[in-house]
Amino acid sequence: MRIAVTGSIATDHLMTFPGRFADQLVADQLHTVSLSFLVDNLDVRRGGVGPNICFGMGQLGSRPILVGAAGYDFDEYRAWLDRHGVDTESVRISEVLHTARFVCTTDSDHNQIGSFYTGAMSEARLIELKAVADRVGGLDLVLIGADDPEAMLRHTEECRTRGIPFAADFSQQIARMDGENIRTLMEGATYLFSNEYEKGLIESKSGWSDAEILAKVGTRVTTLGSNGVKIERVGEAPIVVGCPEETAKVDPTGVGDAFRAGFLTGLGWGVGLERAAQVGCMLATLVIETLGTQEYTLARAHFMERFTKAYGDEAATEVKAHLA
Repeated sequence: MRIAVTGSIATDHLMTFPGRFADQLVADQLHTVSLSFLVDNLDVRRGGVGPNICFGMGQLGSRPILVGAAGYDFDEYRAWLDRHGVDTESVRISEVLHTARFVCTTDSDHNQIGSFYTGAMSEARLIELKAVADRVGGLDLVLIGADDPEAMLRHTEECRTRGIPFAADFSQQIARMDGENIRTLMEGATYLFSNEYEKGLIESKSGWSDAEILAKVGTRVTTLGSNGVKIERVGEAPIVVGCPEETAKVDPTGVGDAFRAGFLTGLGWGVGLERAAQVGCMLATLVIETLGTQEYTLARAHFMERFTKAYGDEAATEVKAHLA
């Protein structure tokens, strides 16, 4: 399967302040705040839902197509993704804007002050999926992830117009979208991804019930945190897949992206929904055990050992044939 992943491309600049923000704030002067924090360290991480998902797919041996907009500072990030099996030829490079950037400072109480710079992400709406499809010989599935909202709407409408199957995945952008946009992005999707909280928010904002939404999409995939994932289709019994045992909970950032990477790779292999979800949950477990969204290493033997322990020999035999 030729799978394209559209979504934000960004870098995270994370800093740690050894004190407490609250100790630096004067209650009757909050209307004129002017503060500078001397931080202990700076951690720059590669991020954005598009690259996070594509990185995971590349680790599993797939060749995903990243579709998004980045700045003229993207060269090093592109080289990293290329080296890890991602097709980056369809990334639009802005001539005037930096790659999107999240800058955040965390204090000793784990309070955070952050800013998100959209930057080149705003140009994602200028990308034409037909050009992507023509370059690679057609697209079998497009995941429309969190990105510039106008880009998400445009990609969805183009998929419908051109008859390209698509997966709707609003993620963090659901908070700023109204009911009309959510209905537009969702209706006719081959897959609908969300977590439990987002599931309720989608229903509330769209005005559609759980049953109505299920009737408008092919497959609804809801991640359940530590309880795994639930997959629903009209007229079929739900599939529930649990998570493998974790060795540690280091950093939850990017866990959802890793699940999608594993699930989409499983679809590309042609295995069933349950097996694809198991691959997704195994990859998500590796990410939660690692600091950073793209810092984990997938050793095939280790992956299969843990996958077998979690899901049994029959599942492992089927997956190993593709992973090898």
